[in-house]
Amino acid sequence: MDDLGPITDYGSSMVYWMHNRRPRYKGGIAGEQERPSASYIVDMLPPLANVNNPVDSIPAKHLHASLNKAKHPVNVVRWTPEGRRLLTGSTSGEFTLWHGMAFNFETLMQAHESAIRAASYSHSDDWLISADQNGIVKYWQPNFNNVKVIQAHNDPIRDLAFSPNDTKFVTACDDSNLKIFDFAGGFEELVLEGHQWDAKSVDWHPTKGLIVSGSKDHQVKLWDPRTTRCLTTLHGHKNTIAKTLFEPTRGQLLATCARDQTARVFDLRMMRDICLLRGHDKDVSTLAWHPIHTSLLSTGGSDGCLSHYLLDEPNPPPGTAPSIPPYDSPDPSNAPAQTIYPAHKIPYAHDFAIWSLDWHPVGHILASGSNDRVTRFWTRARPGESECFNDRYHIGEAAAEAQGTWDRRGGRRLQREEEEQEMEDEAEGLVDQQMPARQAMLPGIPGMAAPPPISSDGTSIGGLGQSQIPGMGAAVPPPVAGLAGLKIPGMDPANPPDLSKLAAIFGNMPPPPGAGGQFPPPPPIPGTFPNGVIPPGLLPPGFQLPPGFPPPPPAQGGIPGMGADGTNGGSIRKRAPLPSQQESLMEEQRRGKYRSAR
Repeated sequence: MDDLGPITDYGSSMVYWMHNRRPRYKGGIAGEQERPSASYIVDMLPPLANVNNPVDSIPAKHLHASLNKAKHPVNVVRWTPEGRRLLTGSTSGEFTLWHGMAFNFETLMQAHESAIRAASYSHSDDWLISADQNGIVKYWQPNFNNVKVIQAHNDPIRDLAFSPNDTKFVTACDDSNLKIFDFAGGFEELVLEGHQWDAKSVDWHPTKGLIVSGSKDHQVKLWDPRTTRCLTTLHGHKNTIAKTLFEPTRGQLLATCARDQTARVFDLRMMRDICLLRGHDKDVSTLAWHPIHTSLLSTGGSDGCLSHYLLDEPNPPPGTAPSIPPYDSPDPSNAPAQTIYPAHKIPYAHDFAIWSLDWHPVGHILASGSNDRVTRFWTRARPGESECFNDRYHIGEAAAEAQGTWDRRGGRRLQREEEEQEMEDEAEGLVDQQMPARQAMLPGIPGMAAPPPISSDGTSIGGLGQSQIPGMGAAVPPPVAGLAGLKIPGMDPANPPDLSKLAAIFGNMPPPPGAGGQFPPPPPIPGTFPNGVIPPGLLPPGFQLPPGFPPPPPAQGGIPGMGADGTNGGSIRKRAPLPSQQESLMEEQRRGKYRSAR
């Protein structure tokens, strides 16, 4: 991964791994192992190349902090399925897209009328569903086109999840109920009742028909989505459950966190907790599994602390006796859970509670959204980097300023410059998204704007000085030949006669000049068809003309200039045969070229 300023590109490391990889039973990769030196940055490998070494993927380095012009708490962060952008949902109901490598602002849209509480992508990567404070669920396509809106609950929806085949999704609401909806039809199918208080979290197993939910009643329940039956209740926590999440790779583990300052990991095969995660001084508000390493779990606290746990390494603090896992105990069913401490901890990751965490699909960047209105990006430190462990996120602003790793004035100036740059990017993005005002169209004429309305006194309303129909209103029409100077006898312009007198006057008029007593046809208006008739073969088959247009005469020869049998007509000029190479050479030799052999 190459880091040039805030830009992180994993392309070079992926290409290096794909070029040098071997089967795992042969060692996995034929390259040189990384060492703590800057010269080994070119040998960095993606997490997929080190499946059995999760410590290399611990995100200890702060990359970038992104914030909107109008700052609001960030409730949801979700990477797009391809990993090119990060989607954030705020309490203002807005969706914001950030670039996945440069972390700059891309676009902003008003997705909901109230605070966004949850969002989830489908397993097929074709759909996104989001829920808000008013209990509304919206369907989104990958281009963020909203195709459906349903009123799922009357209370705030706290979480939602797709089924393994994406045909259904489940929601958790403050009304203490879980609801299963048919995704295609958007209607409610089943209601899971059993919690005694607000349902705060829900997740669907990645491969099985199994749903887990956490509630304010301190209970974690497992449900059968077919029969709505509660399979079991887990009583491991002593306060409100904040998050429940199945391990996405193998699906054998279940992670939960609560406001009792702990997180627990349950083994579904034993139906009991096997790990007790300690290390937080305040409530644990969210957690996230690594997409590749099944033993790497990240948690966020209500005090802004970010902790990373390795489930196979207890990491006890000095003076604390390590505990053994239940698997190694003579009585695994009754053995206490193993206590795990953070492998790495970032105490000052955010100023306030961390509400959401999400890993990049490649597994090299962790995004965090917080109540401090900032979205932060974290990644692993490069070989030879050690100053990132003494920055203000690890030791605090005062200690970092004392050690010289952070300049308060420079940091604030840099933050102000980043905010100004984000404001400029957001302003440019909003200008690009503005759509032109939709104009009224004439009925029956596609693409033709309607003329401005006419008031009662005959004046035009709307500021348009002329009609939009070509040939009308733009200029005075030419006089008709043969009618110049024609005066109707007995006609008083100030006092027009009645219809009967007018008919008598026209009946006594002499015949007009021209053949057969008919007026000559007016000259054709520029840009129109002669005689007002559309030539044959111009309209596509099955096209319906608007009322008032004369139908074109039947086509005699198909395409103009082409015979009825498909051959060229006599009026089509044929192309002369191309000259041969010999003739071309002789012509060039006449001009004095190519006479001497090389």
